[in-house]
Amino acid sequence: MTQITTINPATDEKIAYYDIMTKDAAFEKVESAHAAFLDWKTKTHSERAPFLHKIAAAIRDHSDELAALMTKEMGKLLRDGKTEVELCARLFEYSAEHGPDALADEERKHSGGKKRGIVAHCPIGVIYSIQPWNFPLYQPVRVLAANLIAGNAVVLKHAEICTGSGLMLKEICDKAGLPEGLFEVIIIDHDTSDELIAHKHVRGVTMTGSDNAGRHIGQVATKNLKKSVLELGSNDAYLVLEDADIDLAVKTCVQGRIYNNGETCVSAKRFVVTDAVYDVFTKAFVEQMKAIKMGDPAQDDTQLGPLSSVSQFETIAEQVTKSVSAGATLLCGGNPKNETGQYYPATVLADVKPGMPAYDEELFGPVASIIRAKDDEDAMKIANDSRYGLGGGIFTKDEDKAIKLARDHFDTGMIRINSFGAADPNMPFGGVKDSGFGREHGGFGMKEFTNAKAIYLPS
Repeated sequence: MTQITTINPATDEKIAYYDIMTKDAAFEKVESAHAAFLDWKTKTHSERAPFLHKIAAAIRDHSDELAALMTKEMGKLLRDGKTEVELCARLFEYSAEHGPDALADEERKHSGGKKRGIVAHCPIGVIYSIQPWNFPLYQPVRVLAANLIAGNAVVLKHAEICTGSGLMLKEICDKAGLPEGLFEVIIIDHDTSDELIAHKHVRGVTMTGSDNAGRHIGQVATKNLKKSVLELGSNDAYLVLEDADIDLAVKTCVQGRIYNNGETCVSAKRFVVTDAVYDVFTKAFVEQMKAIKMGDPAQDDTQLGPLSSVSQFETIAEQVTKSVSAGATLLCGGNPKNETGQYYPATVLADVKPGMPAYDEELFGPVASIIRAKDDEDAMKIANDSRYGLGGGIFTKDEDKAIKLARDHFDTGMIRINSFGAADPNMPFGGVKDSGFGREHGGFGMKEFTNAKAIYLPS
């Protein structure tokens, strides 16, 4: 039987081996989830909520173990892993506390206000969750918490390199008292995954990953008439406008580029800097990127850990090489040492133009692309000159101007003003264009896989 081997990217040591399931075994997990759903859907939102609170508490109790495993499996800084655990606990609590109101029946008038109606947000069944490796706990949790409170069951296919994290999450949920079968974890290959989407009890598919993978998953789901939510890649632009606080912009943009070792869909990746402040920003930005301490992700003083795998290291190295060959200027980094572990240094590229990977593609690692803009208007045009549209940022001392640009011109799903961050339970998360469709968090994710059922009353 084919196996998955997980490898520590900091040491290149093998961690564990996992057998890949047969199609029949995977289908049995779906059947188990469906059976659990049939009972779970009969509970009220308020009856479901205590289960989520118990899972939140259990996750906190296992914070050290979860964080350590994430560090081993994909190189996440240990302190960032602990922050991720806390975010996941908050997501379960948010869903438990806000779900009953967000999903409550809505009374409406119809027929010119003469008759009554009810809109009920009803669960639909088993949701198939396909998740990536960069946030081994958060990615599956943001799907699981929202769908459990909505009344659905979830079957998770996690990224191969963090198989252990997915299994640990299930173990914690089971021990916290979640009904058996309501959350299942499967270890399968891509062909079986496609067949699973077609299973009659799978009613929705949610996937986070690359836009190429999203196209495939979306097409298979559509072919089988299954609703999908796709959160895909991006090359988020952060605008540094003429009146920006440069010290704040530099500090925040460095944080936004190296956070999670640069492996975040909403990382700051392209830095579009107006000509008036280009030189002063670039000089300070490069100095701070040069000073980043790279090393063991388990150490408190480490700022940058390894990339998640050999393939991820090779991809980012190739993107940098191709960009430099096409005319980009290497200002720092870009010369990884031949040593144990998948360590790639903090890197800055300037003179980045369309046609280069550093301009057109998602750089999933600690590599920053600096792009010069003539003025504020030109900066906004460059930011939108992308097939992606997940997030972005604006640095300016004029908040009203920033809000107008964000609302009326920035063609993305999320915009940060004079700040950087990854996600918040109370705000919608998702993008447009090749960054996918659908929303999670902020109550939106709770309704993505519900049936908005119209019930007409005679009077």
